[in-house]
Amino acid sequence: MPLLFGDCRFDGRTRELQRGGSAVPVQPKVFRLLELLLEKRPAAVSKDDLMNTLWPGVFVAEGNLARLVAELREVIGDDANAPRFVRTVPRFGYAFHGEASEDNGGASARSVRRSPYSLVWGDREIALAEGENVLGRDPETDVPVDHVSVSRHHARIVIDGSVARLEDLGSKNGTFVRNERLVASVPLRDGDAIRLGLVALVFRRFEPGVSTETVVST
Repeated sequence: MPLLFGDCRFDGRTRELQRGGSAVPVQPKVFRLLELLLEKRPAAVSKDDLMNTLWPGVFVAEGNLARLVAELREVIGDDANAPRFVRTVPRFGYAFHGEASEDNGGASARSVRRSPYSLVWGDREIALAEGENVLGRDPETDVPVDHVSVSRHHARIVIDGSVARLEDLGSKNGTFVRNERLVASVPLRDGDAIRLGLVALVFRRFEPGVSTETVVST
């Protein structure tokens, strides 16, 4: 269930963070760090555990984690000198110690404005941010798609105001929209059927007052 804290709304299912009623772009490792701290709250998580989860099988300097925490604080509006949410535990790690409540669909949830663009994959809906959204098997991409037929950096959707365009990134098994394989960047319409290798997705563009029933364009 989504969580509310301060002026933020965290949704691990849709991989979306909203602040002040608007979706904010968050790089994948920062999102995962917040997810870990929220999962363990109010307990502190050691630096070793965080680094092993965020950089599995890779040696990284402790400074990388500190920079990630600083970026997280900036994204959620926290202050290291007077932290409301992310507490530094000296010589150990970090903890989420702010008030976080489940979003049960009440008035506070209804006041949040959703991102106007998303991808539907099965029963999941993944919000798309303004700018570049890379899709691929690499868990560090903006939209991770874990399937053997999908390349690590398979395709990208670029959002520029009211225009969204899809582009293949030299994938092995191709990117398809409306049953045609991409050879160049193409604009997307609400309901467009997208396929990455063997994975089927649907592009959605939300407009207030318009039905959100998914109708796939073929």
